Amino acid sequence: MKVALYFGSFNPIHNGHLIIASHAVQFTDIQEVWFVVSPQNPFKKANTLLNENHRLNLVRTAIEGENKIKASNVEFKLPKPSYTINTLAYLKEKYPVNEFCILLGSDGLQNIENWKNAETIIKEHELYVYERPGFNIIENSEMKVVKISAPLLDISSTHIRSLLAKEKSIRYLVPDSVKEEIENNAYYKSTLENPS
Repeated sequence: MKVALYFGSFNPIHNGHLIIASHAVQFTDIQEVWFVVSPQNPFKKANTLLNENHRLNLVRTAIEGENKIKASNVEFKLPKPSYTINTLAYLKEKYPVNEFCILLGSDGLQNIENWKNAETIIKEHELYVYERPGFNIIENSEMKVVKISAPLLDISSTHIRSLLAKEKSIRYLVPDSVKEEIENNAYYKSTLENPS
């Protein structure tokens, strides 16, 4: 089975993430998309992150009823910060019959050479890339890039956290079930915002 790993903090997950995952399983040869919730991304400040279990729960809430889109807490069990190369090695050992590829935005693709063991990741895995505004899909000859033309929403988790901090509505930016979960638990009310 071909599984696309969609890595991220998902802090919180929003409709933009869900549209991309849904498009990937409907219009490419990807059979499942796994949202791999990163407990600690080496490129992000930990103080802006909601607790990892809460973020995982929000992902599960968002995809309830989906058969081809899953939530994964695999990185919770691995050393922190989370490095993609370690996660891939673990998953390939645990699920040897699966073929793993990576689903990412063109902004992430531009940054991929800064990832730990990037050359191994690029050589061994297909990269399914959706174009984000302001970031062209820049690839080199060693990359196996498949371009995805998913409908894009210009939504960011940073913007959602900012709205929540200002007690503004996030309706239509996240699924209603996620909105309710965030509001009922007062998530992000006291989260320190990273201005960048």
